[in-house]
Amino acid sequence: MAIFKYRAFDKDKKEQTGIVEANSKEAVAEVLVEKGFTIISVSEASVARKINLDFLNRIKTKEVVIFSRQFSVLISANVSMVQALKILVEQTANHRLKMVVSEVADEVDAGATLSEALGRRPDVFSNFYTSVVKSGETSGKLDEVLSYLADEMEKDYDMMSKIKGAMIYPAFVLVSLVAVGIIMMIFIVPKLTSILTESQAELPIATKILIGSSAFLEKYWWLLFIIIAGLIFLIRLFTKKPWGKRQIDLIKLKLPIFGHLFQLIYLVRFTRSMNTLIIGGVTISNSLKVAAEVVDNKIYQELIEATIKEVEDGNSISSVFINSQVMPKMVSQMLNIGEKTGKIDIILERITNFYSREVMNIVANLMTLMEPIIMIIMGLAVGMMVAAIILPMYNMASQF
Repeated sequence: MAIFKYRAFDKDKKEQTGIVEANSKEAVAEVLVEKGFTIISVSEASVARKINLDFLNRIKTKEVVIFSRQFSVLISANVSMVQALKILVEQTANHRLKMVVSEVADEVDAGATLSEALGRRPDVFSNFYTSVVKSGETSGKLDEVLSYLADEMEKDYDMMSKIKGAMIYPAFVLVSLVAVGIIMMIFIVPKLTSILTESQAELPIATKILIGSSAFLEKYWWLLFIIIAGLIFLIRLFTKKPWGKRQIDLIKLKLPIFGHLFQLIYLVRFTRSMNTLIIGGVTISNSLKVAAEVVDNKIYQELIEATIKEVEDGNSISSVFINSQVMPKMVSQMLNIGEKTGKIDIILERITNFYSREVMNIVANLMTLMEPIIMIIMGLAVGMMVAAIILPMYNMASQF
């Protein structure tokens, strides 16, 4: 499909402009005529702009949050849905999101429901998002649902941003350490060890390993990049297979230190999405189905899918959770209380808040521990390299 720009007069003889994705100009014209527009011009967007939309204007979660919040304000001010969407087209800075909102406005104006129009764009609006919007349409509380949805999405976005931000420093230091180590092995170590190799003296095993590694990297440094690229390709290929993704997800949960953090992140995703859906009026069974996708971990998805069967058979949500090793006992017990008291949304909110704070505490503790750990690793690496070079030289000097 190509991207087309159009200018046309609407039914009220007001000039309208927009962007449409279609197979041809004729297809664009048919869509506009069906809406009662009088066409002024239709032209294909430039290739440069299309590339810009696809690659440089990726729609971020934060932009969807802002869109939801602004949309909620306009709907609560009794602005019609189509008019609100057209206003947001003008206010949206991201060109790709501008195009998507314009298309949604056109489809809603043509008679589609908002949730149907959003659901046709799963790469921008997830199943979780469209399910909540659909519940808001059904209950007549779309503005409240959109506002609450924006709040919850923002909380999840902030949590993940803090976690990613906390990991940037140690990742940068480790990558820099590896890069400096490779450069030293290729350019500096050969010059330092040339004296040792020429002496033909018996060298310690650490020195032999260092000289061998340096010689290999000096001649075949390009092979290292091929091996790294190949490993990345194989890992991505492996994770695309259902059984491969399951193994990776299981490994994440079994990792020392980070395994517990991953468990809490998945748990917060589950409880937050469930809470948002239930408050929006979605049934527990459907909420579980959507939450299984949001969690994005095969182990938890299997657990939730087993829970869906139990719920559809008339059993409690906690009946499966209580026997699971990846679900804390406190969660299953609190959910059981929530079901019995009819306050499951309140219970889910409390669980989410509790584990969100625990995630932040773990991340803060990891940041505190990471610096000394990195310094120890750097010290050991430098110490081993120096020892492998200096000790043989010292032994040679002591023989004279």
